[in-house]
Amino acid sequence: MPSRLTSPAGTIAGMNHSCTQLREVATSVLQIKLDGFCITKANINHDMGCIRSRCTLEGHDWEIRFHPALYVGRVNYCPGLDLVFLSEERRPEEAIPVPAPDLHRHLGELFRREAGADVTFTVSSGESFAAHKGVLAVWSPVFMAKFFGQMREKKDDAQVVEILDMDAAVLKAMLGFIYTDEVLELEEKAEDEMTLAQHLLVAADKYGLDRLKVMCERRLALGLEVGMVASTLALAERHNCPRLKAKCIEFIAGGSLENLEAVLGTEGCKDLVASSPSVLAELLKAAHGKKRSRSPDMMQTSCTRPLQ
Repeated sequence: MPSRLTSPAGTIAGMNHSCTQLREVATSVLQIKLDGFCITKANINHDMGCIRSRCTLEGHDWEIRFHPALYVGRVNYCPGLDLVFLSEERRPEEAIPVPAPDLHRHLGELFRREAGADVTFTVSSGESFAAHKGVLAVWSPVFMAKFFGQMREKKDDAQVVEILDMDAAVLKAMLGFIYTDEVLELEEKAEDEMTLAQHLLVAADKYGLDRLKVMCERRLALGLEVGMVASTLALAERHNCPRLKAKCIEFIAGGSLENLEAVLGTEGCKDLVASSPSVLAELLKAAHGKKRSRSPDMMQTSCTRPLQ
């Protein structure tokens, strides 16, 4: 609505504006008309004052301050215009707060109660977990193809599915992630947490759970230590985790000579030599760049000696 605001120097008669919001960026076009205001050579040197008007844009209060003669020279003058931010976003007092989304909590409860489950997974230890094919298929393209794809076999329609390459703790954590979008087991700081993260990364890669895979990569990268870094490096190479691979190489090559010796003597290094010789070459090259006093041949001998 137009508004009339008066000042010692004049009046802002009307102000029409329109706003267009794109994400968090808002634009406003304002047309300002001054009524009853004039400036002449006779009064240019006088105090012209400041004409003010307020407007609201996307819930925020702003004030426009117009200075008719902010700077006055001998033969000319220069007006000024200030845009002043006045307040944080205004919220209507009668607004009712909306609770945060909690779909993950409801799905987690569905998983725990096993209500309406139509498939049961069993592992070699005999433990079993009930689940819902539809929920699994939403997250995993592998489960989607297995349960609902055109190429599914009759055995895929069975209500019991054996998982022989995964233990109970890993399967439970993976299913829990599918239902809740989180893995509490990776936040418990348990002694076997890093081992779980390694096995869970393998499972995530197998079933196409990209977000879970990245979560495991991050946890492994944050918890790198001498005893497991070589096996983690082999895992990163095998399951196409370039960022985790780079972190492992940086950890090994950038540490002390003592740490390097310790890493080269681990069981993980044996696995690295057997499964990924090209990665070992990258590692030795990086380590040689940081430890020029040690030759690559010496490190190669140290790493491969346990295999004899």
